[in-house]
Amino acid sequence: MAQAQLSPKLSLPQTSTHKRGYDYDLVIVGGGIVGLTLASALKDSGLSVLLIEAKVESAAVAKGQAYAVHMLSALIYQGIGVWDKILPNIEIYRKVRLSDADRSTVVEWQTSDIGTQDLGYVAEHQALLHPLQEFVKECHNVTYLCPAEVINIHYQPDMVTINIKVAGEMRTVRSKLVVAADGSRSPIRQAAGITTKGWKYWQSCIVAFVKPEKSHNNTAYEKFWNSGPFAILPLPGNRCRIVWTAPHEEAKALCALDDEQFLTELQARYGNQMGKLELLGDRFIFQVQLMQSDRYVLHRLALVGDAAHNCHPVGGQGLNLGIRDVAALAQVLQEAHEKGEDIGNIKTLKRYEHWRKQENLTILGFTDLLDRVFSNNIWPVVILRRIGLRVMRQVPFLKVFALKLMIGLKGKTPKLALR
Repeated sequence: MAQAQLSPKLSLPQTSTHKRGYDYDLVIVGGGIVGLTLASALKDSGLSVLLIEAKVESAAVAKGQAYAVHMLSALIYQGIGVWDKILPNIEIYRKVRLSDADRSTVVEWQTSDIGTQDLGYVAEHQALLHPLQEFVKECHNVTYLCPAEVINIHYQPDMVTINIKVAGEMRTVRSKLVVAADGSRSPIRQAAGITTKGWKYWQSCIVAFVKPEKSHNNTAYEKFWNSGPFAILPLPGNRCRIVWTAPHEEAKALCALDDEQFLTELQARYGNQMGKLELLGDRFIFQVQLMQSDRYVLHRLALVGDAAHNCHPVGGQGLNLGIRDVAALAQVLQEAHEKGEDIGNIKTLKRYEHWRKQENLTILGFTDLLDRVFSNNIWPVVILRRIGLRVMRQVPFLKVFALKLMIGLKGKTPKLALR
């Protein structure tokens, strides 16, 4: 297939797909981490793929964000064949410490709890995105169009027609399926009339990079304060990413402080286990929301990642849910293709929705419950949660179950993760 990587021109492949009236088997709209992961997962599927990203490649890579990468996500990337390119530039964590603020009762998970060498990883945005971009360019069944803008989409019984603007020129492509990986405000989801349910929380998150005086010892922390969760994620170079959740006005006031005042407040939440802190770069604030799309699929349309759902950042679930989505969708599409089924048919796509929608709802509900139970000072709730932490620490089954749920080792495992 002709490649259109970073090219302003779109060459349609002269393949059997084209002869049947399609230019591509599927078109993925959104070349972020989730969209790139889906394209990469379809490398050996026998399907022809067009991946469209609106931002230029350098702008997409430059996003200053960091993510927890859970065990199942790592196994999926291993199955795809890109993990060896990702691992050298991210940090491993081998312990997770969960506590109610700074109280002495701490639930600690270690690698021995699940018999693995690592519990998880923390990656900056570019450490994931850049290897995936390079990997996709080597996938001969994928045409990577970046930058390009989707103008409109027309859904028909037997195909989808997508009008794309590339370097000021209009192009039209035909496909069996469109996959929306275009974020939480997904224009494709909205244009298709798919409604959502959810709410914005009373909280916002402050995110920043810090460098502690002492080693982070490959340990991730989740401290539940009455105002909201406070996470510390280890990064390469003995840096850490903090995710500080607080009510909107408190978060805004904290962001308005000068660096010295902010560090004073931060140190009180962070603790002294790593010594003094140095603030690296700017701090950012964003509002927290929960969202679940009423449908993940329509005839010839599937939603993945943030286009389908958003959750509270406690436990670092967001990106990982999207990675699980695309592994599931890739499996459904490849199996349907091998059976000669129409990959854009609603009956085929429902298999993906049935797999992922309930699993995602479980995690959305779990993270919402965690935030609500710990983000308050109502005495009966405070007493119950402290008892709950003690029970979890003393009952190995509950402790291991909670860990496996959060890192994706509960539920249906995609075949990519079993390779």
